[in-house]
Amino acid sequence: MKTKIIRTEDAVGQIIAHDIARIVQGEFKGNLFKKGHKIDADDVDKLLDVGKYNIYVLSLDDDDVHEDDAGIRLGEAIHGTHTYVKPPSQSRVNIFADCRGMLCLDEEAVYSINDLENSICATIPNGSVVEKDQMVAATKVVPLVVKEEDVDAVESICEASGDVVSVRPFVSKKVGCVITGSEVFSKRIDDAFGPVLSAKINEYGGEIIGMDFAPDDLDQIRDKIIEMRDRGAEVIIATGGMSVDPDDKTPGAIRATGARIVKQGSPVLPGAMFLVAYLENVPVLGVPAAGMYFKNTMFDKMLPYVFADVEIKREDIVKMGVGGLIMNNERYELKK
Repeated sequence: MKTKIIRTEDAVGQIIAHDIARIVQGEFKGNLFKKGHKIDADDVDKLLDVGKYNIYVLSLDDDDVHEDDAGIRLGEAIHGTHTYVKPPSQSRVNIFADCRGMLCLDEEAVYSINDLENSICATIPNGSVVEKDQMVAATKVVPLVVKEEDVDAVESICEASGDVVSVRPFVSKKVGCVITGSEVFSKRIDDAFGPVLSAKINEYGGEIIGMDFAPDDLDQIRDKIIEMRDRGAEVIIATGGMSVDPDDKTPGAIRATGARIVKQGSPVLPGAMFLVAYLENVPVLGVPAAGMYFKNTMFDKMLPYVFADVEIKREDIVKMGVGGLIMNNERYELKK
């Protein structure tokens, strides 16, 4: 890459090699164009108006790629299913969701892209709930001009990944809820979990096919969970009785169904006693009492996975410890 001087009228399509200032006394002082700007036909008169009849432009080698062109290629390589890109602005290409859903990142691919010398990819957190047309990621190259091999390296990472940045749309699911606790089952106290579950499931378009109650009895809780599965529940939520007290039977009841335990305990607070399991292919979520006291818990981090049809893996839960301490959490106003 080097610079050359050409007539401004001949500069359409060329890249400006330095900032071009514009000064209007008492009105404006700043850059008319910044270094790296690609000149179009409408720019010629603007340049002539500031006295630029000749101009320094970049002369690119055959294997040089301008930052805008590189950004376009990076955006096309990085964005995946249910996402789209917009043309570059100041060489940055933004990636957007084309539907409401859960953001799914190939984190290793993002790390690899950012480990390269001349490229960057920034995203919002993996697993985020995103709305249609929400920005979810952005990419660009660092220098004004990069080599073809720099862009090729990013494209190779993305090709190997398949989907670096994608969105999984939410789908409606039939949900069965089993609310445990002898004090609620015997109606000594009012149930506070049901309204919370209903509101959160409705946010994802879920259909509650049953909300049953069970005392602190392992066999009864187990039977209620299996009954929900047999009634066609595609997600089963069992609440309460998740701690280490002798009367807390829910974890044992979930195990007694024959469900495969993904992980009991989570590195997210509130929600440390959370349990994730699969009864055949039906996710079973064991939700501790924190779910009815706080508006944001481990339960809220798991709902996007189940409604986006993303299998919850142990490693997904383990990784949530980084950023898993939820601060300034709101509490529900419970009936006295």
